[in-house]
Amino acid sequence: MSTRTEMATARANGLGEVLRRSAARFRDRTAIIDGETRLSYREFDDLVTRVAAGLAGHDINPGDRVALLSRNSADFAAIAWGAARLGVILVPINFMLTADEVGYIVGHSEPVAFIAQPEFVATATEAIAASGQAVPTLITTGDAKGEWAPFADLAATDATGWTPPIVADDDPIRLMYTSGTESRPKGALLTSRALQAEYLSTIVDGGMSGEDIDLHTLPLYHCAQLDCFLGPDLMLGATSIILPAPEPARVLASIAEHKVTKYFAPPTVWISLLRHPDFDTTDLSSLRKGYYGASPMPVEILTEIQQRLPDVDLWNFYGQTELAPVATILPPHEQLTHAGSAGFPVLNVQTRLVDDEDAEVPVGEIGEVVHRSPHIAAGYWRDGEKTAEAFRGGWFHSGDLAIEDEDGRITIVDRKKDMIKSGGENVASREVEEAIYSHPDVAEVAVFALPDPRWVEAVTATVVAKGGSDLTSAAIQEHCAGVLAPFKQPKRIEIVTELPKNPSGKILKRELRERFS
Repeated sequence: MSTRTEMATARANGLGEVLRRSAARFRDRTAIIDGETRLSYREFDDLVTRVAAGLAGHDINPGDRVALLSRNSADFAAIAWGAARLGVILVPINFMLTADEVGYIVGHSEPVAFIAQPEFVATATEAIAASGQAVPTLITTGDAKGEWAPFADLAATDATGWTPPIVADDDPIRLMYTSGTESRPKGALLTSRALQAEYLSTIVDGGMSGEDIDLHTLPLYHCAQLDCFLGPDLMLGATSIILPAPEPARVLASIAEHKVTKYFAPPTVWISLLRHPDFDTTDLSSLRKGYYGASPMPVEILTEIQQRLPDVDLWNFYGQTELAPVATILPPHEQLTHAGSAGFPVLNVQTRLVDDEDAEVPVGEIGEVVHRSPHIAAGYWRDGEKTAEAFRGGWFHSGDLAIEDEDGRITIVDRKKDMIKSGGENVASREVEEAIYSHPDVAEVAVFALPDPRWVEAVTATVVAKGGSDLTSAAIQEHCAGVLAPFKQPKRIEIVTELPKNPSGKILKRELRERFS
């Protein structure tokens, strides 16, 4: 072994090494609880090594892509960290996508292996066929189906004497496809360095601790749950409770059963918990830390959470897939005084706001949010044009529009593509949404633009009423007339039973535009 190789080995800091260090420090502490499965840090680390060795036994090598289509489980976590230990690039896929949509990701990422839960094997098989790609290794996390091998064989690999490869900090280990609020998702390449820099930022500015007992219910294929919470938990030695979905009754029961101290969910899920009949009869006294993201929390809901969970501190996480994903955080003591703000850039992020010529805008003026950070993805997979566009001028361009205050907090006012130009005036959809949220009978709202012969773009609102109310469009229009300037008031209001969302809780305005145009 050369001196250079020995030095690289000694300085190795791939994501797999993070877990190895945690296993050495917290050997018998519980790492993962998934139903009847309970793994200590030492047991989980051993499982991860066996999975990595098993993948290597299938002739899967560093830099290869491995697709994963699965709900949350201990197996998911073992596959994610096993892939990182081997240096292969994991491609987590949204299990709510159609076979055609999965097929696009398969065709774009060209995985050499596909791992799927039994319920998704048919979708995966159809997607592979549609992609035209040859995927030599097929593994199901349950019983084998046809040519699919059982994950149990992978997990049972004898890794005695097997030495994992050295994974450099900037080797890509994750290919995260954006959440699909656009027509075609982009593949953001994340490295160990990016992920660990992001973990450190969330730990420091998110008030995280190795004593936390964390409940994971949002999909792990999405970077919010996977890399804002599970990754930092494993780095710190915290305990992770894994549920397959954020079903309100089960979330509340799990908090009580496991004495959960920490929980993340988008505002839509927090609202569903508050509205559930078990909320006031469940022992939630262990809960101390609450997190939300994907969209700002309505002020009315923030107030309600603080009244009904007075011992819970709240943090607002803002970011996007390309930032691994956190960029800014609003701390607990500013939740009401600066409600709606995305907060301050985190430890490892530098942020500024720029105009269309990439010149920095003055405080108080709207500009596009751009970042410099070791969190940032190493470009878009096989898309040099979009990579160049996003990184122009040496800053990552987020596509979000915001205002910065005198203290450096930013408040997101819209996506660049969601800013409404109505009658020659700019209207921020978020401002209109906040105004409508202040109506006592409104549960959820989404505001967007529709083409209009007079206004060019008409401010349009879709509203979900609280259960039991007889809310009407006329009542909303009257309410808006009292709180918004005439040019900001919706020209069209639709009362709907629900809003379309992706699994991270983001409202899909694209679908609403298509539906009501």
